[in-house]
Amino acid sequence: MADVMEIIKGRRSIRKYQDKDVPEESLSRVLEAVQWSPSWANTQCWEVIVVKDPAIKEKLQGALIKNPATKAMVQAPVVLVLCGKLKSSGYFKDQVTTKFGDWFMFDLGIATQSLCLTAYDLGLGTVIVGLFDHNKTKEILGVPEDYEVVTMMPLGYPAKDPEAPKRRKISEFTHYDKF
Repeated sequence: MADVMEIIKGRRSIRKYQDKDVPEESLSRVLEAVQWSPSWANTQCWEVIVVKDPAIKEKLQGALIKNPATKAMVQAPVVLVLCGKLKSSGYFKDQVTTKFGDWFMFDLGIATQSLCLTAYDLGLGTVIVGLFDHNKTKEILGVPEDYEVVTMMPLGYPAKDPEAPKRRKISEFTHYDKF
């Protein structure tokens, strides 16, 4: 198993995949990473839809809006769709408790990161897709009204290993004691 910092530094957005199935054990491991992700008051407000059916992946591709991951949606053997339960995370006794309202996006962000890093550690690639028609996607997948589709992630073996993008220096975004 790799060092966690190597995993964080090594993960890339993968938009081209090999024609090779994802083993069920690997898929289970990736879903286990979501299961053990932290969430507000342990609400675990996520649901994951595992899409393997080529016809459904084509419909999901049709929900994309000018997206560089368009080909990846049908090329990857699996597309994971993460949904968040509304009015759960960030709520206490049915009342929102944070300045930012519903906390599901934060929790789903953590779950997404856990999923992506675990996939990378297993030799798999992902790309986080957020630019799409969310309502159309909800309809395609039969997502209930009290949930939102947050992200779609093609998952599979990368066709190539892209270079790391340029990163800001730590000193460019770090502040001590005050902004």
